[in-house]
Amino acid sequence: MPLLCVDIGNTHVHVALEHEGGFVLPHKIPTALLDDSDRGLRAYVATLPHAPEALAFCSVVPAATPRLHAVAADLGLSAWQLTYKADLGLPITYPTPAEIGQDRLAHAIGASTLYPGRPVIVIGLGTAVTFVLVTPEGGYEGGILAPGPALVTRYLHERTAQLPLVTDLTTPITSVVGKSTVDAIRIGAVIGFAGLIQALLDAVLAEFAARKLPPAEIILAGGAVQVVEGRLRQPVRLIPDLVLRGLAAAWRLNMPANR
Repeated sequence: MPLLCVDIGNTHVHVALEHEGGFVLPHKIPTALLDDSDRGLRAYVATLPHAPEALAFCSVVPAATPRLHAVAADLGLSAWQLTYKADLGLPITYPTPAEIGQDRLAHAIGASTLYPGRPVIVIGLGTAVTFVLVTPEGGYEGGILAPGPALVTRYLHERTAQLPLVTDLTTPITSVVGKSTVDAIRIGAVIGFAGLIQALLDAVLAEFAARKLPPAEIILAGGAVQVVEGRLRQPVRLIPDLVLRGLAAAWRLNMPANR
């Protein structure tokens, strides 16, 4: 059945309709406008070629959850939320599962669905950076959290008197010699950010190797993948919609309980 998948993030809501094994009209909505009548989720659903028959969502913004439920009710849909208490299709060996962000749960499910029985490292690139570490024996073992590039540039602007807010992190950098303040900030955020990711990835791979695990699959996911794409030494697979894939897989696992 057509399933509306909704990922509520700190900055944006990522949404798409899963239908017949694929995703239709992926879209992002500013989180502040989730329930806006003209630009929010209701308006998006009105553009879909198929009416959704169910809704699955995850959220890292607790205050947005009741707003999502209200919109779902207006659409005549019951909203199923992914939590650590659901059937995830893999074990959780993280000591405090209630602390795990729902987007990270979806990443783990999506990764284990794509690569069953393999170690997987999912690097989620958004407002925050999340490393999700999945192994055959441990399932969801844990991860790493770090600030995303947009947080870095915003912090520089907010905590200094003269540095401007730089939002363009996608224009290619042709030289690491900044010729303006904006250039210097962009170089630090983009080149330096890739270095941060590489250092964290190297440390994870070294620990996996010391445990004699098979070579890990590495996935880049999230809205800021272009900042890191092509800048890491290891081969990676880009799956920007991994959260939505994991949501759909989790919903199918738990569907009998939702009816």
